[in-house]
Amino acid sequence: MSAQELTVWSMTLGTIAAMALARMAQFARRPTMSHVQGIAYHLAVFLLVLILSGVAAHLGPSIPARAILVAQVLAGPLCVGLSDLWIRGWLYAPQRDRLMASALQWAAVLLPLGALAALALPEPLPLPAAAGLAVAGGSLTFWLTARAWLLGDRLAPLMSAGCLLTLPAIAGLYAITLDMPVMELLPMQIACALSAALSNALTGIGLWRRDRHEQRARREPPGTSGFDPVTQVRNGRSLVHQLVRAQRRRRRTGRDGALLAVMVFDLERLRGEAGSAGLNELFIGVASRIQRQVGAVNVVGRYYEGCFVAVLESIPSLAWLRTLSLRLAGHLRRPLSVTLRCGDRSDLTLDVGVGVVHLSRPTDAVDDILAEAQRMALAARSMRFRTAIADRRSGQPVAIEQVQLAANRRRHAAVARAAS
Repeated sequence: MSAQELTVWSMTLGTIAAMALARMAQFARRPTMSHVQGIAYHLAVFLLVLILSGVAAHLGPSIPARAILVAQVLAGPLCVGLSDLWIRGWLYAPQRDRLMASALQWAAVLLPLGALAALALPEPLPLPAAAGLAVAGGSLTFWLTARAWLLGDRLAPLMSAGCLLTLPAIAGLYAITLDMPVMELLPMQIACALSAALSNALTGIGLWRRDRHEQRARREPPGTSGFDPVTQVRNGRSLVHQLVRAQRRRRRTGRDGALLAVMVFDLERLRGEAGSAGLNELFIGVASRIQRQVGAVNVVGRYYEGCFVAVLESIPSLAWLRTLSLRLAGHLRRPLSVTLRCGDRSDLTLDVGVGVVHLSRPTDAVDDILAEAQRMALAARSMRFRTAIADRRSGQPVAIEQVQLAANRRRHAAVARAAS
């Protein structure tokens, strides 16, 4: 390793170590499991670059060649596998999407096992096999983080960009270990090192923003900051303010959004069975299920006693909105375990309706949007899957599963303009 190459990779390692130290400082100020995972992530990236760039072998010439080879084969797949395990939690994958959760979980298990299997291959196959596993795992991670973005996670793009930059970084690092002639050029090593540093930095910034978002939500005291004292989601007044601000932002960005209203019916029957405390327990469960389905970055509020509202500031497509609303209605109709008046635990099934309003015009009045969503939720009670949306032509409530929703936003906007 030349002096210039050593300088390039030392600077890269210093940048990665600085991110790890910043996370350690955050942990010292406010210890959380998320900070521990962030520190572990940055340290894993540090070790990956240290081993695959050749710096470890350069600094420790007495290390046996076999030990270096084992470390190089394990480094890539193990780092990507651990990252998948942590990203699964950071993206709330188990609550958001079954495919995302299972894919990240299986990748976290299979990638290290694949690396161990690669060690059993004859020379010189272990390193190319490990490189293929790491790049394939990184590609899967990038696709799943991009999927989280499409599912409404507004904090996922930074992580997705970091995962995208991971691909040339891992490919370049393994090209160095394989002594490929193209990596003997200093500009190629600089590009690879820059990709590794930027990938680590973007992912770290994404984690910092996600932690700050959750910390702010937990720190605001209920009652004085616009939170419902029972369910810990936004109260009616705060919800209206959030919707007004979302409409203003949509006016600037031109993005389509949506509003979901969830109405819980037969409150008197539920109060008679469970009492006031049990009913509050039901409301807490409803709010939690709504928040898990729409994602932590979307606003959920309790408009009044039996009506909850979720504001989706940006949606990828109307077909996605239909899938989300049907999935939400299905989850809300599952039994909830509460304490009855007699003190026994019992499962209660709620009678709910989900009203969907597609926000394609940012000039619509907030009161009209909320009234329309409640009208759809009331109508959804008589529908099979308890989900309703207004027909584009007649404006009457129809079951959302029976509506042919245009997947292309521009096409739908053109239809809406023609109808008006």
